[in-house]
Amino acid sequence: MRLRILVTGGAGYIGSHTCKALAAVGYEPVALDNLSTGHHWAVKWGPLVVGDIADRARVANVIKEFGIRAVIHFAAHAYVGESVRQPQKYFDNNVVKTLALLDTLLEVGISKVVLSSSCATYGIPQKLPITEDHPQEPINPYGASKLFVEKILHWYEQAYGMHHMNLRYFNAAGADPDGEIGEDHAPETHLIPLVIAAARGVNPMVEIFGTDYDTADGTAVRDYVHVCDLASAHVNSLDHLFAGGQSASVNLGTGHGHSIRDVISAVEAVSGRAVPVVEGPRRAGDPPTLIANPQLGQTLLRWTPDKSDLRTIVRTAWGWHRKRRLEPTDVDARVDSLRPALA
Repeated sequence: MRLRILVTGGAGYIGSHTCKALAAVGYEPVALDNLSTGHHWAVKWGPLVVGDIADRARVANVIKEFGIRAVIHFAAHAYVGESVRQPQKYFDNNVVKTLALLDTLLEVGISKVVLSSSCATYGIPQKLPITEDHPQEPINPYGASKLFVEKILHWYEQAYGMHHMNLRYFNAAGADPDGEIGEDHAPETHLIPLVIAAARGVNPMVEIFGTDYDTADGTAVRDYVHVCDLASAHVNSLDHLFAGGQSASVNLGTGHGHSIRDVISAVEAVSGRAVPVVEGPRRAGDPPTLIANPQLGQTLLRWTPDKSDLRTIVRTAWGWHRKRRLEPTDVDARVDSLRPALA
């Protein structure tokens, strides 16, 4: 019998790709999602339970009914700019509701958790590339909420033996190479789909915020990781915990950065279309460069981000968005468009 894994937020972008990766190696993913931002069509490799992580009775029943052995926790709000405007929303959903989830796991005897965390917990980098021992000083409520949960898990392990892996993503990007699932946010705030939307004429242009950074071409540089590589890191994290491995926090990045202009050029090369660009001023809080030191994750988890070259990321994303034929979006709704700073 296959081990069943509860995937909270399993109908979302990274969650759905992780469900596919879990099923491919013999786990059975059970997606729990309230569908506030996730999509029913993205759940293809196991059952979908529609519900909220704060509904303790429902979560406990699902764990008992399916014989869940571990949890991968994605369910969270994840818009940096929105978190600044609505911190209550983020602390309630990302911290208070997660605490309810973790308390339910204690109640039913689940002791293995893989957390979707973020490089947003580091804040403005003091050194590059960023290692896991870099000071964690988040500059927005989203990053603070993720850091808070990391601290909860630390103390829950000390007191209750809740073993865990904190996976600190850098910039998730790309789509399933088979074209079955991909990125579909509303509003969309991630750089690559915004550039693709401009290339396809879905949006009239893409705006670059800041062209005078101390980088090779003056635009911000970020570490992009293919979503399928992120998914494989979650699978490897489960294997690590089931094998009795110690809890840890690891960066999920490549150690290589690409500028905004690099991304635009890659989309133009893959699509054969010009991308209309408008240049704007910097935004407060955007670091010039964010690049991970991925060595610990690669060593501890035996993880290799082998799909995370920029061309593969853009090619798979382009294929997905062409297949989906996304409806036009209001450019004025891009409150945080091109926030590549914090994944």
